[in-house]
Formats: sequence, structure tokens, C-alpha cells
Amino acid sequence: MPLVFWTLTAAAADAVLVPSGQPVTLSEVLLDDAPGQPGETWARFRFLAPQIARGTGTVSYEAAAPDMDHLCGSIALPYLAEHGLSAARVVISLSDRMVPFGAQDPEATQFFEAYRPEGAACMWEAF
Repeated sequence: MPLVFWTLTAAAADAVLVPSGQPVTLSEVLLDDAPGQPGETWARFRFLAPQIARGTGTVSYEAAAPDMDHLCGSIALPYLAEHGLSAARVVISLSDRMVPFGAQDPEATQFFEAYRPEGAACMWEAF
């Protein structure tokens, strides 16, 4: 199945409060077939998080990991429910700069975590 791009409202550009305190904004939501598992949908929530940048950033992966947990539960699950969507996995990604989905940018810093939606909870999955 091809990627489906969901249009985000202007509010999506507002910074989201996360445990680390870094400024994080939702850049896009993508739905696609699970890698190697046709028929299973993955919802990808891509966030811009400039403070994770290598060299100039102030937020490490260890500090950003709770942010990704928080974003899954407070942004991704409500978004799926609001739009009547279901997903086998939710992938939360943080990037220090905009990188087109699937593109490579060796200068970019990106963190990813995958979760299995279970009721109102996000269960971490090894990625």
C-alpha cells in the first residue's frame, strides 16, 4: 500500500510539551504497510526536534527516549482515535531537521522508537 499523507492542522506546528523540555513539533503523520508484513498498518509520527542535533544539540538519546514514550501516548494514540484509524505499530521519530521520508541525510540526527498500541497505552517494541 502506498504511503498515505494526513493533512495536519495549523495547531500541529505548535510545540508539544515533552518531559525533556526540548521544543518538539509534529511535522507529518504517515500510514504504510508494515515492513515484510502485508496487511498490517504502521502509523509513523514524525517530529522535528532541533535540540537532538549532533555537535550542537543539548538533548541526548537517553533524555529524548521518555519524550518518544510521551508522544506516543499523548499525541499518536489520540490522533488515531480521533481519525478512526488503527495501527499494528506506532513509530515515533525525532529528527533535528526535516528529512523526506525514506531519504538519507548523513548530517541529520534521528531517533526512532516503535510501540504496539494496546488500549490507551503504548507498549514499547524493540525496533
